[in-house]
Amino acid sequence: MKASVIIPAKNGGALLIKVVERVLAQCTPWFFEVLVIDSGSTDGSVDTLRKLPVAVHSIPSHEFGHGKTRNLGASLTRGEFIVYLTHDALPASNNWLNALVEAASLTPDTAGAFGAHLPYPDASPMLKRELSLHFQGFGSAANIVRRDDETRYTHDIGYRQFLHYFSNNNSCLRRSVWEKIPFQDVDFAEDQLWAKEIIEAGYAKAYAPSAQVYHSHSFGIIDTYRRAFDESRALNRIFGYKLAPTLAHALWQTVRLSRRDWTWVSEDGATTSEKLSWLLKIPLLNLARLGGFYVGGHHGKLPDQIANNISRDKKLFKS
Repeated sequence: MKASVIIPAKNGGALLIKVVERVLAQCTPWFFEVLVIDSGSTDGSVDTLRKLPVAVHSIPSHEFGHGKTRNLGASLTRGEFIVYLTHDALPASNNWLNALVEAASLTPDTAGAFGAHLPYPDASPMLKRELSLHFQGFGSAANIVRRDDETRYTHDIGYRQFLHYFSNNNSCLRRSVWEKIPFQDVDFAEDQLWAKEIIEAGYAKAYAPSAQVYHSHSFGIIDTYRRAFDESRALNRIFGYKLAPTLAHALWQTVRLSRRDWTWVSEDGATTSEKLSWLLKIPLLNLARLGGFYVGGHHGKLPDQIANNISRDKKLFKS
């Protein structure tokens, strides 16, 4: 068995079924298996999944954890490579799986690979541009990186962030490395913490630009704030980063990003009514995002109950 595709899911609905069907349609010169780990779905998706040629493993919702549930999935499968998707990440082609595993196989010391994200058609002009620019930064061809400059790694936070970036929305791990370095049981960013550990252990990581999935979220103002809080709190806990160190920084970034986003909307060819709508929403969304970054970076000053009430992740677990 060359690869095991593992999809953690909860109430994934019709999109989850479409994701699984797209995975089953992958063209590869080797065998692969598919496992869905469901954590308490109530939308009937499990019944539909059991009619497909995939394995389904159910756990109570309170047992879900980003790291430990993915470790569970790896332990229940046997592929040489462990591939992770989220239930809303839709492979863009039938070559997605082969491209991802090939990237993870570039060198014997490549611990894993991640692929590119494409925006869904209904994504905002800003999100479409952000995703495109973000993944362009990793290159246009499959490649590997490793910690090859110790001095720079110690002193350059941007270099560390580049090496630590990893995304389990669309990733592949070499099983022999996972057995030595499994995911940690953390609330958020288990993928980037794992990348930090494998990089510091001397392994390389790969990027697979042609292993593309559609994955984007059009959050409202409240969920934008909560999602930013979760991201900022996790990155502060794990890496010590402060995405918005001061209120002044958060406000300045809100203004700067809003100007940028208005430009992007104009360049996207939006209608006059769409431009007027975004003119109002853009600063509110950016203020919510930077506000979440600021509060998440200073989470230590908040009582746990308040922090957990802000967290979008905690809210999803409770539901």
